Amino acid sequence: MKKCVLITGAAVNTGFGIAEKFAKENYAVFVTSRYLKDAEDAAQKISQKYNVVSKGYEMEGSLCEDNLKKVFDDIENSGYLLDCLVLNAANLGINQEIFSVSVEDFMDVINVNIGWNFLLCRLAAKQMIKKGDGSIVFINSNTAYRCIPNRISYSASKSGALGLMRALALELGKYNIRVNAVLPGMIKTDRWQNNVGNIQKAPSACTPIGDIADFEDIANAVYYFGSELSKNTTGAELTVDGGNTIQLYPIIPDEN
Repeated sequence: MKKCVLITGAAVNTGFGIAEKFAKENYAVFVTSRYLKDAEDAAQKISQKYNVVSKGYEMEGSLCEDNLKKVFDDIENSGYLLDCLVLNAANLGINQEIFSVSVEDFMDVINVNIGWNFLLCRLAAKQMIKKGDGSIVFINSNTAYRCIPNRISYSASKSGALGLMRALALELGKYNIRVNAVLPGMIKTDRWQNNVGNIQKAPSACTPIGDIADFEDIANAVYYFGSELSKNTTGAELTVDGGNTIQLYPIIPDEN
């Protein structure tokens, strides 16, 4: 059976870059997006460019395992069992000031970034057990360890997701299912390219290596964990942030 991967939030940016990496390696690629058309368009681009099977799914609605199960059932009914699940989609929890954010908005970030991912992992693991092995890769963030203003729910959720990753690695190891996490820093997304909010001048862009990650950097790290290259690695973290996390504070170049 041909290898396949399911990547959440893969219509654009980092998720799409990860999808392209697996397609280059001749995986069948299943992608999700908040909107069905975006997911289908991304899948069509991947299929045409790399000549692989690719299909898009809408992943929106309540935190309900039955809704998510339909995606996994369709993949299996198409003749595939997952080799890899990449958890890229996230609620970014932007501008959640501590004294004004509602409890509902705070908890929505936690539910999406931890609850949804748990349900996805459980469903993926059931398929992987049928194959006898598999890999789950969390796209986490260096903000799990280094916080930024007005993103309290996001940082909390990413820290919690690392705990979830390690617990799943322990629980699923006996089934030969590996669970690991990639921790990006700043990435050259649309927000970076368009310099939204003067993001290119943000202190976190000043990395020891002198650059921030592009999509291929993250995709290569994910593929390492997702493929047999890391067949004896589980419960591990790989930080891809140009060395940002090792700094006590960023060294901002003097442009004068």
